[in-house]
Amino acid sequence: MLTAVIIVVVVLLVLGATALASSVRVLREYERGVIFRLGRLMEQRGPGLQLIIPSIDRMVRISLRTVTLTVPPQEIITRDNIPARVTAVCYYRVIDPQKAVTEIEDFPDATLQIAQTTLRSILGVADLDTLLSNREHLNESLQEVIDAQTEPWGIKVTSVEIKDVEIPERMQHAIARQAEAERERRAKIINAEGEFQAAAKLADAADVIGRNPVTLQLRYLQTLREIGVNQNSTVVFPMPIDLIKPMLDVIGANGTTAINGSVPAAQPPTDAARELRAAPAPELDAVSGGLELDSSPDAETEPEFVRRSDDT
Repeated sequence: MLTAVIIVVVVLLVLGATALASSVRVLREYERGVIFRLGRLMEQRGPGLQLIIPSIDRMVRISLRTVTLTVPPQEIITRDNIPARVTAVCYYRVIDPQKAVTEIEDFPDATLQIAQTTLRSILGVADLDTLLSNREHLNESLQEVIDAQTEPWGIKVTSVEIKDVEIPERMQHAIARQAEAERERRAKIINAEGEFQAAAKLADAADVIGRNPVTLQLRYLQTLREIGVNQNSTVVFPMPIDLIKPMLDVIGANGTTAINGSVPAAQPPTDAARELRAAPAPELDAVSGGLELDSSPDAETEPEFVRRSDDT
Protein backbone atom coordinates (compact mmCIF):
# COMPACT_ATOMS: atom_id res chain seq x y z
CA MET A 1 0.00 0.00 0.00
CA LEU A 2 2.80 2.36 0.88
CA THR A 3 4.58 1.55 -2.37
CA ALA A 4 1.52 2.47 -4.41
CA VAL A 5 1.23 5.82 -2.63
CA ILE A 6 4.91 6.59 -3.33
CA ILE A 7 4.46 5.75 -6.99
CA VAL A 8 1.44 8.02 -7.27
CA VAL A 9 3.28 10.87 -5.58
CA VAL A 10 6.25 10.46 -7.88
CA VAL A 11 4.02 10.46 -10.95
CA LEU A 12 2.26 13.60 -9.75
CA LEU A 13 5.56 15.32 -9.14
CA VAL A 14 6.78 14.41 -12.63
CA LEU A 15 3.57 15.65 -14.18
CA GLY A 16 3.76 18.85 -12.17
CA ALA A 17 7.38 19.46 -13.20
CA THR A 18 6.53 18.82 -16.80
CA ALA A 19 3.55 21.16 -16.66
CA LEU A 20 5.63 23.81 -14.95
CA ALA A 21 8.38 23.49 -17.53
CA SER A 22 5.92 23.74 -20.39
CA SER A 23 4.23 26.77 -18.87
CA VAL A 24 7.39 28.83 -18.48
CA ARG A 25 8.84 30.73 -21.44
CA VAL A 26 11.84 33.04 -21.54
CA LEU A 27 11.84 35.72 -24.24
CA ARG A 28 15.02 37.56 -25.22
CA GLU A 29 15.22 41.33 -25.59
CA TYR A 30 14.78 41.23 -29.35
CA GLU A 31 11.90 38.69 -29.22
CA ARG A 32 8.18 39.10 -28.77
CA GLY A 33 5.59 36.40 -28.04
CA VAL A 34 2.19 36.20 -29.75
CA ILE A 35 -0.20 34.21 -27.48
CA PHE A 36 -3.16 32.20 -28.74
CA ARG A 37 -5.50 30.92 -25.98
CA LEU A 38 -7.81 28.28 -27.29
CA GLY A 39 -7.21 29.77 -30.74
CA ARG A 40 -8.04 33.31 -29.71
CA LEU A 41 -5.41 36.03 -30.15
CA MET A 42 -4.22 37.54 -26.89
CA GLU A 43 -1.97 40.49 -26.24
CA GLN A 44 1.69 40.06 -27.13
CA ARG A 45 4.21 39.37 -24.42
CA GLY A 46 7.42 41.38 -23.95
CA PRO A 47 10.93 40.07 -23.10
CA GLY A 48 11.61 38.19 -19.89
CA LEU A 49 9.96 35.29 -18.05
CA GLN A 50 6.48 34.49 -19.33
CA LEU A 51 3.96 31.99 -17.93
CA ILE A 52 1.38 30.31 -20.11
CA ILE A 53 -1.26 27.69 -19.47
CA PRO A 54 -0.11 24.32 -20.79
CA SER A 55 -2.29 22.74 -23.46
CA ILE A 56 -4.42 25.89 -23.56
CA ASP A 57 -2.05 28.65 -24.61
CA ARG A 58 0.26 28.54 -27.62
CA MET A 59 3.00 31.11 -28.08
CA VAL A 60 4.71 32.09 -31.35
CA ARG A 61 8.13 33.72 -31.10
CA ILE A 62 8.80 36.66 -33.42
CA SER A 63 12.25 38.28 -33.80
CA LEU A 64 12.39 42.07 -34.16
CA ARG A 65 15.93 42.14 -35.56
CA THR A 66 16.66 43.30 -39.10
CA VAL A 67 16.78 40.41 -41.53
CA THR A 68 19.15 40.33 -44.51
CA LEU A 69 17.33 38.79 -47.46
CA THR A 70 19.42 37.87 -50.50
CA VAL A 71 17.37 38.03 -53.68
CA PRO A 72 18.42 35.29 -56.14
CA PRO A 73 19.71 36.36 -59.59
CA GLN A 74 16.88 37.54 -61.81
CA GLU A 75 16.91 37.47 -65.61
CA ILE A 76 15.59 40.78 -66.93
CA ILE A 77 15.40 42.62 -70.24
CA THR A 78 15.96 46.35 -70.04
CA ARG A 79 13.94 48.96 -71.86
CA ASP A 80 16.55 49.10 -74.65
CA ASN A 81 16.23 45.30 -75.17
CA ILE A 82 19.46 44.26 -73.47
CA PRO A 83 19.42 41.05 -71.40
CA ALA A 84 20.93 41.32 -67.93
CA ARG A 85 21.26 39.23 -64.80
CA VAL A 86 20.65 41.19 -61.60
CA THR A 87 21.13 40.23 -57.95
CA ALA A 88 20.00 42.34 -54.99
CA VAL A 89 19.79 42.32 -51.21
CA CYS A 90 16.82 43.41 -49.11
CA TYR A 91 16.80 44.50 -45.45
CA TYR A 92 13.56 44.29 -43.46
CA ARG A 93 12.32 43.85 -39.90
CA VAL A 94 9.05 43.08 -38.15
CA ILE A 95 7.42 46.09 -36.50
CA ASP A 96 4.06 44.47 -35.64
CA PRO A 97 4.43 40.83 -34.48
CA GLN A 98 0.68 40.20 -34.33
CA LYS A 99 0.13 41.21 -37.97
CA ALA A 100 3.19 39.24 -39.03
CA VAL A 101 1.57 36.12 -37.55
CA THR A 102 -2.09 36.67 -38.38
CA GLU A 103 -1.99 38.52 -41.73
CA ILE A 104 0.49 36.32 -43.59
CA GLU A 105 1.30 32.63 -43.33
CA ASP A 106 5.07 32.76 -43.94
CA PHE A 107 6.26 36.35 -44.04
CA PRO A 108 9.98 35.60 -44.88
CA ASP A 109 9.03 33.65 -48.00
CA ALA A 110 6.33 36.16 -48.92
CA THR A 111 8.81 39.04 -48.62
CA LEU A 112 11.26 37.15 -50.84
CA GLN A 113 8.64 36.60 -53.54
CA ILE A 114 7.57 40.24 -53.44
CA ALA A 115 11.23 41.35 -53.74
CA GLN A 116 11.82 39.14 -56.80
CA THR A 117 8.73 40.28 -58.71
CA THR A 118 9.32 43.94 -57.87
CA LEU A 119 12.97 43.68 -58.95
CA ARG A 120 11.97 42.35 -62.38
CA SER A 121 9.19 44.90 -62.88
CA ILE A 122 11.13 48.00 -61.80
CA LEU A 123 14.40 47.20 -63.59
CA GLY A 124 12.58 46.08 -66.74
CA VAL A 125 11.42 49.64 -67.48
CA ALA A 126 14.91 51.16 -67.08
CA ASP A 127 17.58 51.24 -69.75
CA LEU A 128 21.07 49.81 -69.31
CA ASP A 129 22.80 53.16 -68.72
CA THR A 130 20.38 53.99 -65.91
CA LEU A 131 20.83 50.53 -64.43
CA LEU A 132 24.62 50.95 -64.35
CA SER A 133 24.95 54.60 -63.38
CA ASN A 134 21.79 55.58 -61.47
CA ARG A 135 21.43 52.78 -58.94
CA GLU A 136 20.52 55.05 -56.03
CA HIS A 137 17.28 56.12 -57.69
CA LEU A 138 16.43 52.52 -58.57
CA ASN A 139 17.18 51.37 -55.01
CA GLU A 140 14.81 53.98 -53.62
CA SER A 141 12.09 52.94 -56.06
CA LEU A 142 12.49 49.27 -55.12
CA GLN A 143 12.38 50.05 -51.40
CA GLU A 144 9.22 52.14 -51.72
CA VAL A 145 7.34 49.55 -53.80
CA ILE A 146 8.29 46.55 -51.63
CA ASP A 147 7.60 48.41 -48.40
CA ALA A 148 4.17 49.47 -49.63
CA GLN A 149 3.24 45.83 -50.27
CA THR A 150 4.63 44.44 -47.00
CA GLU A 151 3.29 47.16 -44.71
CA PRO A 152 -0.10 45.37 -44.14
CA TRP A 153 1.90 42.39 -42.85
CA GLY A 154 3.59 44.46 -40.13
CA ILE A 155 6.95 44.33 -41.97
CA LYS A 156 9.10 47.38 -42.64
CA VAL A 157 11.56 47.24 -45.56
CA THR A 158 14.41 49.55 -44.58
CA SER A 159 16.65 49.25 -47.64
CA VAL A 160 17.05 47.51 -51.00
CA GLU A 161 20.41 47.47 -52.77
CA ILE A 162 21.26 46.23 -56.27
CA LYS A 163 24.34 44.11 -55.65
CA ASP A 164 25.48 43.01 -59.09
CA VAL A 165 24.53 43.47 -62.75
CA GLU A 166 25.82 40.95 -65.27
CA ILE A 167 25.55 41.61 -69.00
CA PRO A 168 26.64 39.50 -72.01
CA GLU A 169 30.30 39.61 -73.04
CA ARG A 170 29.59 41.13 -76.44
CA MET A 171 27.71 43.93 -74.74
CA GLN A 172 30.66 44.52 -72.43
CA HIS A 173 32.91 45.02 -75.48
CA ALA A 174 30.39 47.46 -76.96
CA ILE A 175 30.27 49.42 -73.71
CA ALA A 176 34.07 49.48 -73.57
CA ARG A 177 34.24 50.90 -77.11
CA GLN A 178 31.63 53.48 -76.24
CA ALA A 179 33.55 54.51 -73.13
CA GLU A 180 36.78 54.78 -75.15
CA ALA A 181 35.09 56.97 -77.76
CA GLU A 182 33.68 59.15 -74.99
CA ARG A 183 37.13 59.58 -73.46
CA GLU A 184 38.59 60.51 -76.85
CA ARG A 185 35.83 63.06 -77.36
CA ARG A 186 36.53 64.63 -73.99
CA ALA A 187 40.27 64.66 -74.71
CA LYS A 188 39.71 66.48 -78.00
CA ILE A 189 37.43 69.01 -76.34
CA ILE A 190 39.95 69.63 -73.57
CA ASN A 191 42.75 69.98 -76.14
CA ALA A 192 40.69 72.47 -78.15
CA GLU A 193 39.91 74.47 -75.03
CA GLY A 194 43.61 74.49 -74.16
CA GLU A 195 44.51 75.75 -77.63
CA PHE A 196 41.87 78.46 -77.35
CA GLN A 197 43.16 79.62 -73.98
CA ALA A 198 46.76 79.49 -75.21
CA ALA A 199 45.84 81.60 -78.25
CA ALA A 200 44.15 84.15 -76.00
CA LYS A 201 47.23 84.34 -73.76
CA LEU A 202 49.51 84.71 -76.79
CA ALA A 203 47.36 87.56 -78.04
CA ASP A 204 47.70 89.28 -74.64
CA ALA A 205 51.46 88.69 -74.70
CA ALA A 206 51.66 90.15 -78.21
CA ASP A 207 49.89 93.29 -76.99
CA VAL A 208 52.38 93.65 -74.15
CA ILE A 209 55.37 93.10 -76.45
CA GLY A 210 53.96 95.56 -78.99
CA ARG A 211 53.84 98.33 -76.37
CA ASN A 212 57.49 97.72 -75.34
CA PRO A 213 59.87 96.54 -78.12
CA VAL A 214 62.64 95.79 -75.60
CA THR A 215 60.56 92.85 -74.42
CA LEU A 216 60.99 91.21 -77.82
CA GLN A 217 64.79 91.49 -77.56
CA LEU A 218 64.76 89.93 -74.07
CA ARG A 219 62.58 87.11 -75.31
CA TYR A 220 64.96 86.59 -78.24
CA LEU A 221 67.95 86.31 -75.90
CA GLN A 222 66.07 83.90 -73.67
CA THR A 223 65.27 81.72 -76.68
CA LEU A 224 68.96 81.63 -77.65
CA ARG A 225 69.83 80.60 -74.09
CA GLU A 226 67.31 77.75 -74.18
CA ILE A 227 68.68 76.55 -77.51
CA GLY A 228 72.25 76.64 -76.22
CA VAL A 229 71.44 74.40 -73.23
CA ASN A 230 70.73 71.37 -75.40
CA GLN A 231 73.74 69.74 -77.05
CA ASN A 232 72.41 69.66 -80.59
CA SER A 233 74.38 69.24 -83.79
CA THR A 234 72.04 71.61 -85.62
CA VAL A 235 71.13 75.00 -84.21
CA VAL A 236 68.30 77.04 -85.65
CA PHE A 237 69.29 80.69 -85.28
CA PRO A 238 66.29 82.96 -85.84
CA MET A 239 67.26 86.33 -87.27
CA PRO A 240 64.88 89.15 -86.39
CA ILE A 241 63.90 91.32 -89.33
CA ASP A 242 64.78 94.44 -87.31
CA LEU A 243 68.48 93.47 -87.32
CA ILE A 244 68.81 93.03 -91.08
CA LYS A 245 66.43 95.83 -92.12
CA PRO A 246 69.21 98.51 -92.35
CA MET A 247 71.24 96.18 -94.58
CA LEU A 248 68.22 95.59 -96.82
CA ASP A 249 67.72 99.37 -97.09
CA VAL A 250 71.36 99.85 -98.20
CA ILE A 251 71.04 97.10 -100.80
CA GLY A 252 67.88 98.66 -102.14
CA ALA A 253 69.55 102.09 -102.41
CA ASN A 254 72.75 100.99 -104.23
CA GLY A 255 71.08 98.48 -106.52
CA THR A 256 74.16 96.54 -107.64
CA THR A 257 76.24 96.68 -104.46
CA ALA A 258 78.03 93.38 -103.95
CA ILE A 259 77.37 91.45 -100.78
CA ASN A 260 80.17 89.38 -99.30
CA GLY A 261 82.32 89.72 -102.51
CA SER A 262 79.75 88.38 -104.93
CA VAL A 263 79.64 89.62 -108.57
CA PRO A 264 76.62 91.72 -109.56
CA ALA A 265 74.11 90.03 -111.74
CA ALA A 266 74.43 90.59 -115.53
CA GLN A 267 72.28 93.37 -116.97
CA PRO A 268 70.14 92.76 -120.05
CA PRO A 269 71.78 93.88 -123.38
CA THR A 270 71.06 97.38 -124.71
CA ASP A 271 69.78 98.31 -128.19
CA ALA A 272 73.30 99.29 -129.33
CA ALA A 273 74.67 95.92 -128.35
CA ARG A 274 71.90 94.17 -130.23
CA GLU A 275 72.75 96.24 -133.43
CA LEU A 276 76.42 95.48 -133.00
CA ARG A 277 75.80 91.78 -132.85
CA ALA A 278 73.52 91.89 -135.88
CA ALA A 279 75.87 93.98 -138.16
CA PRO A 280 78.27 92.23 -140.69
CA ALA A 281 81.96 92.00 -139.83
CA PRO A 282 83.38 94.35 -142.59
CA GLU A 283 81.03 97.20 -141.64
CA LEU A 284 82.01 97.31 -137.96
CA ASP A 285 84.34 100.33 -138.31
CA ALA A 286 82.67 102.47 -135.75
CA VAL A 287 79.53 102.10 -133.79
CA SER A 288 77.86 104.80 -131.81
CA GLY A 289 78.05 104.37 -128.15
CA GLY A 290 81.87 104.23 -127.81
CA LEU A 291 82.53 100.78 -129.38
CA GLU A 292 85.23 100.22 -132.10
CA LEU A 293 86.28 97.14 -134.10
CA ASP A 294 90.01 96.59 -134.56
CA SER A 295 90.12 95.14 -138.14
CA SER A 296 93.80 95.86 -139.04
CA PRO A 297 95.56 93.15 -141.09
CA ASP A 298 98.35 93.00 -138.48
CA ALA A 299 96.02 91.73 -135.84
CA GLU A 300 96.98 88.25 -134.87
CA THR A 301 93.93 87.48 -132.89
CA GLU A 302 90.26 87.36 -133.55
CA PRO A 303 88.42 90.70 -133.74
CA GLU A 304 87.28 91.83 -130.33
CA PHE A 305 85.28 94.70 -129.01
CA VAL A 306 87.23 97.42 -127.22
CA ARG A 307 85.40 99.70 -124.84
CA ARG A 308 86.59 103.31 -124.68
CA SER A 309 85.22 106.28 -122.95
CA ASP A 310 84.02 109.45 -124.63
CA ASP A 311 86.85 111.44 -123.00
CA THR A 312 89.69 109.80 -125.05
